[in-house]
Amino acid sequence: MAERPTLVDPPIENLLGKVGDSKFTLVAVTAIRAREINEYYNGLGSGHGALIPPQVTSLSNKSLSLAMEELYEGKLLFHRPTVDELETERLQAEAAEQARQDANSDLDAFTDALRDA
Repeated sequence: MAERPTLVDPPIENLLGKVGDSKFTLVAVTAIRAREINEYYNGLGSGHGALIPPQVTSLSNKSLSLAMEELYEGKLLFHRPTVDELETERLQAEAAEQARQDANSDLDAFTDALRDA
C-alpha cells in the first residue's frame, strides 16, 4: 500500500529553494494556489473555464498539499520581480492612467462642443 504523503513530503528544504528561501513566500504562494484549486473544485459543473485544475497526480486530496506538490514538481512557478520590473510596471500604469484621463478630457470637450452647437 502506498504511504500517504504529508506536508513534509516534499521536503520543506526543496520547496524553500523554489521560492528564494523565504518561508513567508512559500506560505503565500502555496496558499494562493490552494485557493485556486479549491475554487476549481467548487466551480465544477458551473461552466467556469478560467480555473486551472491541479497539475499533479497525488494521493492527497488537500488543496495545500496539491499546491506544494505542484511547486516541487515545477508546475507552479514563482518569480520575484526586480526593482527594474517594478519600475517599468509603475511607469506603464501611470501612462495608462494618463491616457485614460486624456480620453476622458477629450470626451468632455467633445460633449461640450456638441452641447454648444
